[in-house]
Amino acid sequence: MTLEGKGFFLWKIKYCEGGDVEAIAERAVEAGFTHVLVKIANGTGSYNINPKTGEDLVGPLVKALRERDIAVWGWHYVYGYDPIGEADKAIQRVREHSLDGYVIDAEAEYKEAGRDRAAKQFMTRLRTGLPSFPVALSSYRFPSYHPQLPWNEFLAKCDLAMPQVYWEQSHNPAQQLTSCVNEYQTMPYIRPVVPTGSAYRRGSWAPTPEEMNEFMDTALDLNLSAVNFWEWSHTRRYLLELWHTVRDYDWESDEGVDIGNEYIEALNSHDPDRMVELYAENAVHVNARHTIQGIEGIREWYSELFTKLLPNGVYSLTNTLGTGRFRHITWIAGSSAGHVDFGSDTISFSGGKISYHYTFFIVT
Repeated sequence: MTLEGKGFFLWKIKYCEGGDVEAIAERAVEAGFTHVLVKIANGTGSYNINPKTGEDLVGPLVKALRERDIAVWGWHYVYGYDPIGEADKAIQRVREHSLDGYVIDAEAEYKEAGRDRAAKQFMTRLRTGLPSFPVALSSYRFPSYHPQLPWNEFLAKCDLAMPQVYWEQSHNPAQQLTSCVNEYQTMPYIRPVVPTGSAYRRGSWAPTPEEMNEFMDTALDLNLSAVNFWEWSHTRRYLLELWHTVRDYDWESDEGVDIGNEYIEALNSHDPDRMVELYAENAVHVNARHTIQGIEGIREWYSELFTKLLPNGVYSLTNTLGTGRFRHITWIAGSSAGHVDFGSDTISFSGGKISYHYTFFIVT
């Protein structure tokens, strides 16, 4: 599962458009956002609750955004002092608002000694309650600068990486985003990157509109499916020019091929060499067993698929969704070793070649 398009992080609902959820939703539509990320919890407590009335402000906002076909992800700052309690709070908030995705915001507190154990406890409990729900990790842009953070324990059970690519006090977003993606793609658990860019000021520093465009241009050049920015109320109040820059940016691309039919035809050829012709040289392939990067590893995967997992398989396309650089494909298959009633593939590509591929199926 992945996100597509532009989005924004939202911290305190009451400070966004005066707390008017209909106005928030309308601004999101005008800006062409596909997703909004709303703070739902802090540690073991719920967030965006009116302290005087106890009213949960998240529910009305979710409703207003959903009515306009905008996905709502909840984000949650976690500390690791009570990982079970934090995971239970996440499960509760996701379920009560039927959210589209959940973002773990783990930062300085998770660099303390022993936090690898806390991260394991948190992720195990979270996945017990939300076994197949989209989960992202929001944290530092350069893991090599923060080796104390339990990256593997988090990313092993996440679907996306959402690094905070804040080029604060600098003016080189393309360089920083490229370096960030390179680091995340060399980690043991490679996950699709959906970066969060700077849309705030700190002291005398603030991004320029040109830098915002450069950040989004670079994301597309790197075949990333989505971007978002921090943070709604600050940008709208102090940096309206930057808001307009994101609003006016055309994320859509007409690049694409009929990848659904090409993919199924290649599968029915039972030829690993034909399969890898669909992929870019440094493509990433993710399945339930492992993450592979590069043509040779992908060729080995298809060799195993054709000889062991689904020998003599016959594949049929059931649906293709998506436009531009991204597709979601579903299919069925029968073979001498079993059948697949629901195969699911998320694909992004560039120049007609697959650059990222996540596949899920069960042989019965």
